[in-house]
Amino acid sequence: MRGELIHWQWQGYPEFHRNRLNLWIHLFAVPAFIASSASLVLAVVMLQWSSAVAALVSLALAFGLQGFGHQREETPAIPFTGPGDAVTRIFVEQFVSFPRFVLSGGWLKALRASGRPGVASPGTR
Repeated sequence: MRGELIHWQWQGYPEFHRNRLNLWIHLFAVPAFIASSASLVLAVVMLQWSSAVAALVSLALAFGLQGFGHQREETPAIPFTGPGDAVTRIFVEQFVSFPRFVLSGGWLKALRASGRPGVASPGTR
């Protein structure tokens, strides 16, 4: 796992979220991931195994859609260094970084920049 993960992920976040399709996918898939995670926990606590499986499938679909969106990005995602890095980065992105990106206005700024040819996108170095 990376030290100061939230700060590290936030610093580069706009650079990895510039593609218009990816931005729209994230706007719907991240809340679906969050809701699926909550549903999974609730289903397990209540021992409702069919609901837990449905939540797990929904969670995987939401994550898979985001992976599809990230494949369209000009700047590829930084590879995971192992299973712990993968899990922590995924959950921080879903529960912290992307909601922060939306609430800070970064998502809208990136969306507007993605539709204008010749205009540098947010996070361009």
